[in-house]
Amino acid sequence: MRVAVRVRPGASRTRVGGRYGDRLVVAVQARAVDGAATEAVLRALADALGLRRRDVRLVSGATSRDKVVEVDDVPGLDEAVRALADAG
Repeated sequence: MRVAVRVRPGASRTRVGGRYGDRLVVAVQARAVDGAATEAVLRALADALGLRRRDVRLVSGATSRDKVVEVDDVPGLDEAVRALADAG
Protein backbone atom coordinates (compact mmCIF):
# COMPACT_ATOMS: atom_id res chain seq x y z
CA MET A 1 0.00 0.00 0.00
CA ARG A 2 1.26 3.49 -0.79
CA VAL A 3 0.75 6.37 1.60
CA ALA A 4 1.15 10.04 0.67
CA VAL A 5 2.90 11.89 3.50
CA ARG A 6 3.53 15.56 4.31
CA VAL A 7 6.64 16.00 6.49
CA ARG A 8 7.10 18.70 9.11
CA PRO A 9 10.81 18.58 10.04
CA GLY A 10 12.16 20.31 13.13
CA ALA A 11 9.01 19.77 15.21
CA SER A 12 9.14 19.94 18.99
CA ARG A 13 8.17 16.27 19.13
CA THR A 14 7.62 13.41 16.72
CA ARG A 15 3.96 12.87 15.92
CA VAL A 16 1.98 11.01 13.24
CA GLY A 17 -1.52 12.26 12.61
CA GLY A 18 -3.63 14.80 10.85
CA ARG A 19 -4.11 15.77 7.25
CA TYR A 20 -2.52 18.18 4.84
CA GLY A 21 -4.87 18.03 1.88
CA ASP A 22 -4.98 14.34 1.03
CA ARG A 23 -1.69 13.54 2.77
CA LEU A 24 -0.95 12.09 6.20
CA VAL A 25 1.09 14.52 8.34
CA VAL A 26 4.24 13.24 10.04
CA ALA A 27 6.05 15.74 12.27
CA VAL A 28 9.60 14.79 13.26
CA GLN A 29 12.22 16.39 15.47
CA ALA A 30 15.01 15.72 12.97
CA ARG A 31 16.05 18.54 10.67
CA ALA A 32 15.96 18.19 6.90
CA VAL A 33 19.71 17.62 6.60
CA ASP A 34 21.40 14.64 4.92
CA GLY A 35 18.24 12.54 4.91
CA ALA A 36 17.77 12.63 8.68
CA ALA A 37 14.16 13.81 8.48
CA THR A 38 13.29 11.19 5.87
CA GLU A 39 14.69 8.38 8.00
CA ALA A 40 12.85 9.76 11.05
CA VAL A 41 9.60 9.82 9.06
CA LEU A 42 9.99 6.19 8.02
CA ARG A 43 10.70 5.14 11.61
CA ALA A 44 7.81 7.19 13.02
CA LEU A 45 5.35 5.81 10.49
CA ALA A 46 6.47 2.24 11.14
CA ASP A 47 6.10 2.75 14.90
CA ALA A 48 2.66 4.36 14.53
CA LEU A 49 1.43 1.44 12.41
CA GLY A 50 3.01 -1.20 14.64
CA LEU A 51 5.40 -2.37 11.93
CA ARG A 52 9.12 -2.90 11.65
CA ARG A 53 11.17 -0.18 9.97
CA ARG A 54 12.08 -2.51 7.12
CA ASP A 55 8.36 -2.83 6.26
CA VAL A 56 8.22 0.88 5.31
CA ARG A 57 10.07 2.16 2.21
CA LEU A 58 10.42 5.53 0.53
CA VAL A 59 9.05 5.52 -3.04
CA SER A 60 9.49 9.19 -3.94
CA GLY A 61 10.24 12.59 -2.44
CA ALA A 62 13.65 12.04 -0.85
CA THR A 63 14.35 15.80 -0.76
CA SER A 64 10.77 17.03 -0.58
CA ARG A 65 8.32 17.61 2.24
CA ASP A 66 5.80 15.64 0.20
CA LYS A 67 6.73 11.96 0.08
CA VAL A 68 5.20 8.71 -1.05
CA VAL A 69 5.90 5.76 1.21
CA GLU A 70 5.19 2.10 0.51
CA VAL A 71 4.07 0.00 3.45
CA ASP A 72 3.93 -3.80 3.42
CA ASP A 73 0.29 -4.81 3.27
CA VAL A 74 -1.05 -6.16 6.55
CA PRO A 75 -4.67 -6.71 7.62
CA GLY A 76 -6.34 -3.51 8.81
CA LEU A 77 -3.70 -1.20 7.35
CA ASP A 78 -6.18 0.98 5.45
CA GLU A 79 -8.19 1.59 8.60
CA ALA A 80 -5.06 2.33 10.66
CA VAL A 81 -3.82 4.94 8.17
CA ARG A 82 -7.27 6.51 7.99
CA ALA A 83 -7.48 6.67 11.80
CA LEU A 84 -4.06 8.36 12.00
CA ALA A 85 -5.07 10.93 9.39
CA ASP A 86 -8.29 11.70 11.27
CA ALA A 87 -6.51 11.93 14.63
CA GLY A 88 -4.85 15.26 13.90
